[in-house]
Amino acid sequence: MINSGREKFEDKIIETDLELTNYHNKHFVRIGSKDLTFTKVNFSHSYFENCYFRNITFDSCEFNGCKFINCNFQGSKFPGSRFDYATFEKTLVDSEILSNNCPSHNNLILKFARTLRINYQGIGESESVNKAIRIELKATQEHLYESWNSKKTYYRNKYNGWNRFGMFLKWLYFKLQDFIWGNGESPLKLLRAGFYFWLIISVIDTLTFKNSNLLCDYLSSFFNAPSIIMGVNKPPNYSDLFLTIITTVRFIGFALFTSIIIKRYNRR
Repeated sequence: MINSGREKFEDKIIETDLELTNYHNKHFVRIGSKDLTFTKVNFSHSYFENCYFRNITFDSCEFNGCKFINCNFQGSKFPGSRFDYATFEKTLVDSEILSNNCPSHNNLILKFARTLRINYQGIGESESVNKAIRIELKATQEHLYESWNSKKTYYRNKYNGWNRFGMFLKWLYFKLQDFIWGNGESPLKLLRAGFYFWLIISVIDTLTFKNSNLLCDYLSSFFNAPSIIMGVNKPPNYSDLFLTIITTVRFIGFALFTSIIIKRYNRR
């Protein structure tokens, strides 16, 4: 085991613009600066603790593998900067970083959005949490799809044989959850799923107990289905198993809806 050679800078103020400066593998503690421009500065694999960078423009800087703890980047921008494998903890940073500075690969976008989501949750930024979740879900879907379907060398080598089939099952499960309730983020999709269940109950009722050739029977089943689903009406010709399935789906639907409300509209 050898020393990492990480140099520590503590209780300093940066007063001038920086350009083409190498701060690779440093440890910054209580470093402050404002209203400056840092151009093509290499901060990769550095640690930032309790630092304050207000209204700083980080132009094409490298933050690969960096860790930010309890820092404040209020008003700062990061045009062209890279954050591969960077992590954030209790750090104030504008959510525009999610729009402009995501890594280039889906698996890295997933990790980047996830660490920012957890970071925003820790400081109570609910809108930024929602934005991070949307990006995280999109990246997750694309990553799972490419894991079993892509012909790129990276995915072919990493996921082969049964591993590829396993990733297909994960993607299928993800798509199913997305269809039912948007993976916990879409009350509209859950309502849509509930409407489809309503239609299915109506069709089953008509085909099993009524005349399937009559439109009026379909309409009658359609208007009676809500009372059956809600447990108000329990037709004697319905088996206990069928009524149990309907009740189970109803409970699951209410549980999913409650979960969406708590996660999306309560302070995360």
